Amino acid sequence: MVAIALRLAAMAMLSTMFMLAKLAGEAGVALPELMFWRQAMSLPLIAGVLLATGRIRLLRTNRMASHARRATTGTVGLCCNLGAATLLPLPVATTLGFTTPLFAVLIAALVLRETVGKWRWTAVVLGFVGVLVIARPGDAPVPALGLAAGLGAGVIVAIVSFQIRDLARTEAPIACVFWFAFYGSLFTAILLPFYAQPHGLREWMLLAAIGLSGALAQFLITAALRFGQVATVVVMDYSALIWSTLYGWVIWDHLPAAAMWLGAPLIVAAGLIITSREHFLSRRISPTSALDEAAIEEAQPEKIPVGT
Repeated sequence: MVAIALRLAAMAMLSTMFMLAKLAGEAGVALPELMFWRQAMSLPLIAGVLLATGRIRLLRTNRMASHARRATTGTVGLCCNLGAATLLPLPVATTLGFTTPLFAVLIAALVLRETVGKWRWTAVVLGFVGVLVIARPGDAPVPALGLAAGLGAGVIVAIVSFQIRDLARTEAPIACVFWFAFYGSLFTAILLPFYAQPHGLREWMLLAAIGLSGALAQFLITAALRFGQVATVVVMDYSALIWSTLYGWVIWDHLPAAAMWLGAPLIVAAGLIITSREHFLSRRISPTSALDEAAIEEAQPEKIPVGT
């Protein structure tokens, strides 16, 4: 329950960050500058809180290389996420982010050479049908660059989830957040001289709010993975669609098109099938079992819960 509550709060913060990023983008703040300040603004906040509470020691680590690798991957993912948020309506960008479980299955099957049974393959096909419905090829299609950014975010987040899960075994959540922001700031600072420009008070307030909400979201995501299994907490990610739709309606007076109402449920259903299937297999199959998923599905179809 703690993990679920943390994940729900994380999705609220993450949706807020993307909303603020979209507002900043509309105000003329370039994407590289958004990325830099999203990271850099959170560093003094984290360090200040840790110094004030006497817990600066939590930043000590023996896994600096792992933090750097996670930050490299995460910075690419942040670029895709912020790019999708600025180029697409928020509900569309959020829904494309839900393709992460689909790409996780593809990575497991094609890269890690794991056996993937018919349930998860069916979910992958169902999810990408949902993507096609949302993209609406030939009928006022979603901008190609925004679509690529949204799907790219799905791929990167799938990879980052494994990295965060590994780091969370030995590192404090706040350390994962801090070092991600530290290295991400260094990486994006290279582009800053080419994109930085003067801003007014409103733009600086937006950038500060982006840094704060982003840091809180990252901390809550990492903490949730420390207290609960991935298969348990990721289901809560779909609550972000509620927030993005609400923000789109209240701020931009924009409600999702009919294609979104048709495609989003397919993608969400695909993610739920994958999550439910992995949870089912984790209860049924021991690490030393010689039976693969396909054999289980073939031998015991009647024991598979409805909807999985």
